[in-house]
Amino acid sequence: MKQLITALALAIAAMGVFAADAAAPAASKPMTKSQRKMADCANANQGKTGDDYKSGVKACMKAANNPLKAQEHISACEKANRGKKGDDYKAGVKECMAASAPVQSQ
Repeated sequence: MKQLITALALAIAAMGVFAADAAAPAASKPMTKSQRKMADCANANQGKTGDDYKSGVKACMKAANNPLKAQEHISACEKANRGKKGDDYKAGVKECMAASAPVQSQ
């Protein structure tokens, strides 16, 4: 009986050590851009429950990362630099993109 209790105690202790080792790398790993955005949207919708929470987070994620607005911005800069060639065109588009970055709402 003593041997069974000792073996059980050692097994539980070993599981705790392995669980701590498995959790340590995940805790020290920095969040990706999309994980950070998800966390921000979740925080913005605290207090909501169920479908209200889900729809709030979904709307926040779409607003924070809208590829259509970025594409419209690129198109406007390309149109503003029509007629230019080569390096002049590239420099003009680059300057336009930097000068008037699209506003992303959250």
